Amino acid sequence: MADNGAHPAEEDPAAAFLAQQESEIAGIENDGEGFGALEGAGGQQPSPPQLLNYDGFEDELAAVNGDMFQESNGPTDNYAAIAQVDIQRQEPESLRKWREEQKTRLEALDLASKAAEAEWREKAKKELEDWHVHQNEQMEKNKVNNRLCPSLAR
Repeated sequence: MADNGAHPAEEDPAAAFLAQQESEIAGIENDGEGFGALEGAGGQQPSPPQLLNYDGFEDELAAVNGDMFQESNGPTDNYAAIAQVDIQRQEPESLRKWREEQKTRLEALDLASKAAEAEWREKAKKELEDWHVHQNEQMEKNKVNNRLCPSLAR
């Protein structure tokens, strides 16, 4: 058998977990009082099972995932955590000021472009009317010239 670095005295963590779960399920199934024990109707509340985890070298308990010192990466109070996130999400004053200035600049540009578009439309409408007037005048001249010219008559 190959040596995988595990000490023969150590217990398999998966097997220990499964044994713990089976004992908890057996305790629930054998509970004669049913849900009344959870509500305190049965008198004394059963204490949760104490898990003992030895590191295999000494007879001292080993710390598992910070259980010994209650390590934490942030605030443990939920409201404090939310407040901390809100502070992190607030944008700096310079960004807020730039965003407001940018908004006013864009609004001014929109107004200017709408005014220019309206001016172009009016100019295009006038040019189209002038073209129609010129075209009608030219057509009337051609009609008069065609009537006067005997070579074109059929």
